[in-house]
Order: sequence, then C-alpha cells, then structure tokens
Amino acid sequence: MKRVASLVLVSVLIVIVFILSACSGNLAPSADAASNSAQTSASTTAASYPIKVFFSKAPDSLQTNFNAVFPVKRISPTIAVATFSIQLLIAGPTLSEQQAGYFSELNTMLNGPSNCTGALPVGGPDFVITLNKRGPTLQTGTATIKFCRSLNSAGIGADARVQAEITATLKQFSNIKEVVILTRDGHCFGDESGMDFCLR
Repeated sequence: MKRVASLVLVSVLIVIVFILSACSGNLAPSADAASNSAQTSASTTAASYPIKVFFSKAPDSLQTNFNAVFPVKRISPTIAVATFSIQLLIAGPTLSEQQAGYFSELNTMLNGPSNCTGALPVGGPDFVITLNKRGPTLQTGTATIKFCRSLNSAGIGADARVQAEITATLKQFSNIKEVVILTRDGHCFGDESGMDFCLR
C-alpha cells in the first residue's frame, strides 16, 4: 500500500513540475528557435506562446507619423515566434481590427514566386529570418529578414510603415536589438540610394 501511495505522490509531483515549467516557458519567448525556417516539430505544436504583432493604424500612421505602430496580441503555436509573428504581420489584422483602423501594407506588397527553398514542392517561404547576423556578417543581437518574393511598394510612406511594423514586431523579443530588412536580391529594403546602408 505504501508503494502505491509513493508512486501516486511521485506521479503528482512530476505533473506539477511539467505544468510549472510549461507556464514559465510561456512568459517570455525569445526568437532563438526562429532563425531559419517556419518548420516546427510535432512535439512543440501543443504549446502556446503569447506574442504581439505591430500594425499601422489610420489615421495616425498615415498623417502624423509613418513610423507609428500599434500592438495587437496573438498566440503562437510554435516556439518559432519571430517567424510566426512576421507571418501574422503579412496576413494582416482581423476584420474587427481593420474596422478599428489597423492595417498592414506588407500583405499587398508581396508578389511573384519565392526564390527560397521550401519544405513543400509548391514553392518556398515568403521570407527567411537569420538571427545574430547583419546580412552575411555575424552581429550579435541583430536579426536579418530577407524576403524571398518581390516587394512592390506604393512609395516612401508605405516603405516606412512596413519597416516600422517589422522592426517593432521583431524587437519585442529580448534577443533582437536591431533589425535589417533585405529584398529578395539581398539589397536594403527602402534604400533608394542603392548604397545598402543597412548592411554597414
């Protein structure tokens, strides 16, 4: 009888430890697992991670400050929180959020096929995120997002809003201090000079 009671007590303690570790793991996700792809293992899909996606909002982001962005809460089903948050930024706000003025021009900018290798034969991803790199150069705390599809911009205001949305969304993660945004050809997004200043 004592042996059965001991086994039950040990089982209860193990369950409590798992619950506590799962709760503490959900409090402050980092982007470490999101460095190169949107793929996740089946073992991580049961968890959930609170994140934010930063959208532009009318009229503030259109009239007073192109860099004004506003967070909305989301839940990531994967530890690849950086990749998932940018996927949600591309998808755009919900219908009720749109009615409240939130928007993302990024979802209408992407065009054409992906030039990145994907897990499926139907095409590659929209983008790839690499942590601790400024383009091809190692740099701790910098995340580089390289788009795999063409970006058709409506102009300087749209470029500024997209840069602000991406930067704020990625910098919510404690291990990302700077963000570099590259086109599918590896040039700095929104850099009309052609000098690729973001890589310097």
